[in-house]
Amino acid sequence: MTRESAAAPTTSEESFTIRVVDRLSAIDAARWDALAVEPAPTSPASTATPSGVANPFVSHAFLSALEDSGCVGEATGWLPQHLVLEDPQGVPIAAAPAYLKGHSQGEYVFDQGWADAFERAGGRYYPKLQMSVPFTPATGPRLLVGTAPGAAIRRQALAEGARTYAAQTGVSSVHATFLKPADRDVLTEAGWLHRTDQQFHFRNRGYATYEEFLETLASRKRKALRKERREALANDISISWLTGSDLTQAAWDAFYDFYMDTGSRKWGRPYLNRAFFSLIGERMADQTLLVMASRNGRYIAGALNFIGADTIYGRNWGCIEDHPFLHFEVCYHQAIDFAITRGLGVVEAGAQGQHKLARGYEPVTTHSAHWIAHPGLRRAVDDYLDAERAEIAHVSDVLSEHTPYKKGG
Repeated sequence: MTRESAAAPTTSEESFTIRVVDRLSAIDAARWDALAVEPAPTSPASTATPSGVANPFVSHAFLSALEDSGCVGEATGWLPQHLVLEDPQGVPIAAAPAYLKGHSQGEYVFDQGWADAFERAGGRYYPKLQMSVPFTPATGPRLLVGTAPGAAIRRQALAEGARTYAAQTGVSSVHATFLKPADRDVLTEAGWLHRTDQQFHFRNRGYATYEEFLETLASRKRKALRKERREALANDISISWLTGSDLTQAAWDAFYDFYMDTGSRKWGRPYLNRAFFSLIGERMADQTLLVMASRNGRYIAGALNFIGADTIYGRNWGCIEDHPFLHFEVCYHQAIDFAITRGLGVVEAGAQGQHKLARGYEPVTTHSAHWIAHPGLRRAVDDYLDAERAEIAHVSDVLSEHTPYKKGG
């Protein structure tokens, strides 16, 4: 099923059509991935992923795995409404992963307060349109325009198409989250409201080994991390990296048990099901890394990571045994080890977490953009975001002064 609406960019006389697609399988995988390709990263050690898509989360393989496993769909409140920009010949030339939402779960950019205030005032906040990757607080392209000339015009057309969708369907708002600068700039220039938040990322400054990274830290911090890593691996705990053909169904079974146990206690209802992990293992094995901890011959904890062209993205963690510092080892230290070994430039370790600061991760500002139809709600949110951006900037400045690195280093 598709729905069509005209969307013409203001900077060109060309006419485009926005087609709304409710299942990614309706779009050729190679065609989608060609739109998701970005300019090559600057790191000389970086390599293209198997699909050529630098960010694994906007690949056809990842997004279709969410759909084919049933993790997204009408039953979960994430109804696919992908926006596909076509030229006059019907050829897709840009796209945006998008979902009609009846709630605000699994987004990591929290707007429940906006929804509550609007509904108390007699408005109807849901449904809304979410331009994002479900359950994934990782920065990446949201307006997929490929590398052909005219990318700015195609981004503008997608932005206009999203607003046209809102006008035609009557949704209260459109939200594009965890944006890269080019997408953020196009949307904010088109009048979308700009929101910021904060994460903590590790920057690989060309380290040859983890020990070389440690030498850049203040002495007290360096000693603390060495002690933490020793204690994490006490009790005969060992760590293994599983990727490619090492991602067996037995490994996925173990990780899923960790994920369900920890997720059920933390969130109440984990977002991902067992089928999703098998599909990821089938479709994205070389872009997937499981860091698994073992003791007495069995897995006891693990972390799921995805490998991009220049970034490793930490996503999910779980355990069935509690050991001091094991979470930090499996999720943060091992990700740094892997990034240094592979020559990757960045580790994104997920949302929030000032505890990452002491482990070499630095504050980074994330960005989202929001189109709100109701003028009163728009004004109230705009005022709120002005204050929130100032607070985020202030906190980031303060935290930047408290990284573990040697001063002046």
